[in-house]
Amino acid sequence: MTSKMRIAVLISGTGSNLQALIDRAPDSDYEIALVLSNRPQAVGLQKAQAAGIPTVIIDHTEYDSRESFDQAMIEALDAQQIDGIILAGFMRILTPAFTLHYLGRMLNIHPSLLPKYPGLNTHQRALDAQDAEHGLSIHFVTPELDGGPVILQAKVPVEAGDTAESLQKKVQIQEHIAYPLVTNWLAQGRIQLQNNQACYQDQTLQVPLQLTELEL
Repeated sequence: MTSKMRIAVLISGTGSNLQALIDRAPDSDYEIALVLSNRPQAVGLQKAQAAGIPTVIIDHTEYDSRESFDQAMIEALDAQQIDGIILAGFMRILTPAFTLHYLGRMLNIHPSLLPKYPGLNTHQRALDAQDAEHGLSIHFVTPELDGGPVILQAKVPVEAGDTAESLQKKVQIQEHIAYPLVTNWLAQGRIQLQNNQACYQDQTLQVPLQLTELEL
């Protein structure tokens, strides 16, 4: 039996995607070796502890710069021999030093169909634009905020009467399917970052994969 990829999940809040990753881990090629939070009160830490996963808190308010905070994270992650980084609601802008240290080994999930709506308040922005569809993107993390090559997207319809809250719930259902799937691809070596492009099974993705097109 080959060893599983040791991943760390970085969180700032409730950890709903963390729970999805925990639930799928036994049948996957990744092992959640560490959960790291920048917020001591993050509810997701309790989910990690309930699953017996080691946790570490690195409170960003105790550091005088983004660079020193990110360096502290690198030291904590490398001390645990982490192979992959999964950002799951981690509400910090990462420095180039951090992103380049884990380039090609770090994923993020963003609640919009990138390149639409980088940043925050994506559900309301989709409503304000009267979009017919909304969704999520899973991408490699590069120094450009929410700008790394997209690997996979999942779409949901925007229907009459939808609110930011209802759209968020729709998107989260898809997130909990998609993120463990793509994390497992990373662990299996099925996805790579090459020349700032996402590759799936050694083929450069001209457009992102779509969750609905895959046989799950």
